[in-house]
Amino acid sequence: MLDLDQALRFAHDTADEAARLALAHFRQTLAIEHKADDSPVTVADRKVEAFVRGRIGAIYPDHGIYGEEEAPVNIDRTHVWVVDPIDGTKSFVTGHPLFGGLTALLEDGKPCLGMINMPATGERWAGVRGAATTMNGTPCRTSGRTDLAEAFAYTTDPLLFSGPKARVFEMLRASVRMIRFGGDCYNYALLASGYCDLVLETGLEPYDYLPVVQVIRGAGGVITDWDGNDLSTRSQGDVLASATPELHRSMLARLAALRATQAA
Repeated sequence: MLDLDQALRFAHDTADEAARLALAHFRQTLAIEHKADDSPVTVADRKVEAFVRGRIGAIYPDHGIYGEEEAPVNIDRTHVWVVDPIDGTKSFVTGHPLFGGLTALLEDGKPCLGMINMPATGERWAGVRGAATTMNGTPCRTSGRTDLAEAFAYTTDPLLFSGPKARVFEMLRASVRMIRFGGDCYNYALLASGYCDLVLETGLEPYDYLPVVQVIRGAGGVITDWDGNDLSTRSQGDVLASATPELHRSMLARLAALRATQAA
């Protein structure tokens, strides 16, 4: 039986050093490479992930690892760590402080631990199954808002809503009180602490969304794909996170109505 409290301490200790490694390269001259999908990657991404993988291998040698910069290892194991060394590399390379380090632990494919670590701001959100999410050690909660028309929403990049998904963005903008952009993983942290009410994203990878699942749930929120299904490594990258079940149901209903219209 895995000791989740011990795993959480391990995640905190690892995040401390990972943050130092990232900050050593932040706002420094960096060579920027571009991957096949044209997303940027730097030596900082690779160094941080190599460090985290090394620590996992030393402390939890029987666990699998699913990261962004290196090939998955032993992902058929009962326990798998999911790692995004620098979520928001575009922010990182342009000197913007809202980049984060993401970590999740999956048990039988389901997140049981999650962490959003923000090196430049000194903030850290941590969630573990059966306990309240904390921000720098203090329990936090979502806003409790239930009225979609009064909701404050975030999405990282409206340009990602292209083609048929452009109508999803227009629906979001028409449905909420206010919408803001940017933020990457920080949006989910703001949701967990009650500062915004809704996060809608598309085009994500498992290492982008699995680490935030337990953070949102432990703060009283709801997070699924756009069909209302639990998120997994097989999800399609469309993510909806909400402060309350009521808010979530309202947004899912609007997404379903759009799909029905497009199918007609």
